Parts: sequence; structure tokens; C-alpha cells
Amino acid sequence: MNFRLIFLPFSILYALITEVRNALYDKGILKSVAFDLPVINVGNLNLGGSGKTPQIEYLIRLLQPAYKVAVVSRGYKRLTKGFLVADEQTTPASIGDEPYQIYRKFDDIIVAVGEDRVAAVKKVIDAYQPDVILLDDAFQHRRIRAGLQILLTPFDRPFYKDWLLPAGNLRELPKNARRANMVVVTKMPKKAKLENQLEIKKNIKKYAGNKDVFFSKIGYADDVNNGIAKIQLSDLKSYKILLVTGIANPQPLYAFLSEKNINFESLKFGDHHRFSMADIQRIKQQFDGIKASKKLILTTEKDFVRLSSLLSSDVLFYLPIQTEIVDNEKFNNKIIDYVRDYK
Repeated sequence: MNFRLIFLPFSILYALITEVRNALYDKGILKSVAFDLPVINVGNLNLGGSGKTPQIEYLIRLLQPAYKVAVVSRGYKRLTKGFLVADEQTTPASIGDEPYQIYRKFDDIIVAVGEDRVAAVKKVIDAYQPDVILLDDAFQHRRIRAGLQILLTPFDRPFYKDWLLPAGNLRELPKNARRANMVVVTKMPKKAKLENQLEIKKNIKKYAGNKDVFFSKIGYADDVNNGIAKIQLSDLKSYKILLVTGIANPQPLYAFLSEKNINFESLKFGDHHRFSMADIQRIKQQFDGIKASKKLILTTEKDFVRLSSLLSSDVLFYLPIQTEIVDNEKFNNKIIDYVRDYK
């Protein structure tokens, strides 16, 4: 039995609070703000680990060739307050890991953070006149009425199998999936059975209604890199690797490296972990203890943006990933149609 179920009475109280809040928005007593341009929200019901940043990056790649794109985020766990727009002086600490990752990866997009996302969106519109705004993790931020709501849920832990906080990892009840315009089931294993996909889709539709349900996979790059050098995955078999992660669910990465017969030992930290000097010392000690002539420290792209200033670039690499939508033509057309036809 999950020990967190002892918190079930608190989950009932939490459900009451969130449902009252949702009812106030549904009845118009609490007001939502809409904007005169297409706004796409990528969010979830589960806490963390559903792949929001790769999904945002997918949308950027899809839309950027034809549209001026802005990304607005709260900037989770940043060390600053208020409204900020990413620029050359930006750091992961100032805007948060994911916004910084997006900013450094893409040219000619606006990346802004702000606790008050209504105010942040207004400032971005006034200052930059974007064609489309991507909201990161704002499914529960009902003050903004996004024109297109994309709800993510992980394949191995779909929202309908979870419990509400604090007994589980749900931010609100599964029935609120009905607010989504489409659902993307993320991190589908490469060898997932068709019957399992159909079962997940059927269960999602019980809560979300007759909305489109898509599946996505993690697409791993053919090499690891650090912005200076690259090493092909096929060559990593001759290395001993210390894998350092600070993400919600590193299991898919473990499975991928094992599948590729890459020899690694892991050092796992919590999601969005802010690495201290003691942590860095621990990483260095474990790495120094690896007895091999060829060795390196491997991490995720999100963790790399924090670790790159703390560890030697000679030994630190990351494995790039991208979201791969299974039925990508239908998905892409729905996104492009929404942005193009928005009135």
C-alpha cells in the first residue's frame, strides 16, 4: 500500500478547495482574461515529469518558421521575483531552468517569466507584438483563458490512476481534464502494445470527453554533447559514465541507456534540484572513484544548464531529447489551423 494514502483526508480537503475555485471560474464569479491573439497552454494534472518543456519546444519548432513566438512561464524555482524577459545576462537562477533552456536553444523567440502571468502576457504583447503565445504549465492558472489547452499525462502514470495531493500527485480531480482541447500521453515506450494504448485512450475519454488523444515518445539524439564537443552514442559503450539527474522521473533515461548497452552508474537528485557546493563535491568524488581511462559525466539538458558552470566542460555532457508525436500530421494540422484561423 502506498504510504501516502494516510494523507487521504487532506486530499479530500484539497479537492474541496480546488473544486470550489474551479466552480467560481466556471460560473464567471472569478474572471478569466482572454487575449486578442492565439494562446496555447501546455499543462498537466500531475505534478512534474510529464514532459512539458519538450512539448513546448515541439510547438516552437512547428510554429517558428511562420510566426513570431513568445513563451511565458512562471519560472519555477528561480531566485528572482517579478517580470523578466530573457536576454544575454540571463541565467538559470534568474528565470528558471526550463525557460533558460528554451532561450538558449532557440533564436528569435521571446521568453518571459512572471508570477502574475496575466500581467506578463500583457507586457509581452505590448513590448513585442508576438503572433502566438505559448503558456508553460498554466492548466491550473485559470485567470488566463487560453484558446487551446493541451493536457499532458505520462504513459506510465496517467492522471486517472493517480490520487489528489498530498496522497498522490494530482493538482486537481481527474474530471477537470474536460477543460482540455486535446490530451497528449507522453513518454510512451517504444514497444508499447496497441491494446494498452487503446485502454489508456478509452479511460482518458471518460474524463476528458470526446477530445483528441495523442501519444508521444521521447526521441533521443544520436550523440551527447556539451556545446563544444560531441560523442556518438555508439562510442559511449567504451566509456564508464556517471549519470547525474535532477528530474522527476529518470527511469526512461535509465532504460534507454541500458537498451544501448551503455555502462553507467547513477546519482539521482530531486526535480529542479539546486546543486550546492556539497552536491558538486559529491559528484566529483563519485566520478573520481570511477576507475577507467575513458569516463564522463552525463546529465539531462535541463540539468546541464545548472551544472555547466559548476563542473568541467571537459567531462560534462548531456543527451538531447525531442518529443515525437505518433500521429504528428493530425496533431500539427490542429495546432496550425488554430493559430492560422484564430479570430
